[in-house]
Amino acid sequence: MAKTMKKLLIGGTLAAGAALWATMPRTHGNKRANYVPTMPNVMYAHRGLHDAGSGLSQQYAGESGAYVALARRMAMKAGFGTPDEPGPIAPENSLAAFAAAAEAGFGMELDVQLTLDGKVVVCHDPDLARVAGDPRLIRDLTYDELVRIPLFPTCAPGAEKAPLLPGADENPPLVTTPDQAPTGYYQHVPLLEDVLQVVAGRTPIIVEFKFADPRQWDDRDEELMEHASDLLHAYSGPYVVESFSPIAMNWYRTHYPEVCRGQLAEDTSFTKNPGEWLAGMLGFNWLSRPDFVAYDYRDGDKTPLRFDRSMGALAVAWTVRSSDELDYALPYFDRYIFEAFVPTIKPDEVKIES
Repeated sequence: MAKTMKKLLIGGTLAAGAALWATMPRTHGNKRANYVPTMPNVMYAHRGLHDAGSGLSQQYAGESGAYVALARRMAMKAGFGTPDEPGPIAPENSLAAFAAAAEAGFGMELDVQLTLDGKVVVCHDPDLARVAGDPRLIRDLTYDELVRIPLFPTCAPGAEKAPLLPGADENPPLVTTPDQAPTGYYQHVPLLEDVLQVVAGRTPIIVEFKFADPRQWDDRDEELMEHASDLLHAYSGPYVVESFSPIAMNWYRTHYPEVCRGQLAEDTSFTKNPGEWLAGMLGFNWLSRPDFVAYDYRDGDKTPLRFDRSMGALAVAWTVRSSDELDYALPYFDRYIFEAFVPTIKPDEVKIES
């Protein structure tokens, strides 16, 4: 009996040690050795400060009107659109939305992926259905085509998603790229390099690397990492990188150890998907060794996040969409990604629980 207990204790200790090693963030010593800057303490506008797109649902209508109005004012201040523009001026993940965020003094979060012709563009979804009514995939379109596809066409300011274009719901879809760009004012999916030029280092950027399947890795994924990192390395403004893919953050760990990097994760059930559950438990941190963990704001009290925070990782909340949601997230997080409301609380003025 004594021998059995001893084996159980040793086994438990080894398992706890392995779990500790697997989930640890980057060490303080490694940060110092690589001169890694911390993530700037500002509020980060999700996909830019936008007047059409993500988060602008009826659920958040109580505060989103002021947010949309601010996005439009700041976009016009930056030189985009006019007061009599009937449609959106600064749709999500557009040049105008990022210019608006910078004008308002907010940081911003954006998503990068690769076009058919190998251009790094800024767009969240793998396709254009939600933002342009076009179901085609970004990876199947060239940048020249994207320039001719307006974001949120025919929509009013404050629209959450674009209506499907004629033929979009056919199988296969009958949508084709227009031969000519639309007349009048519109925004389209932008190049990352153009976004960086517009922001010009005025406020910090969170760059999320998007992949068709975070569990796999192919030549196009490698191409995205190389092209985007080249652009970011040449950029003089403050930025950090993040991804749901620990492979992508391991790539940064190997190639650019001086860049502040983050592991995106969310809590899910083991029975739903064991791999995603382990990722949510931060079980792949041994690959990414992140400086920060970006987690669903509703799960700030989860043990893996609290542990990593106690070990020196910053906790970043995504995505808060109201003052009440921000109040809920404040005790558990250090940085905040927001949309659909205008935050008035400054995180550095609030006592944060450890």
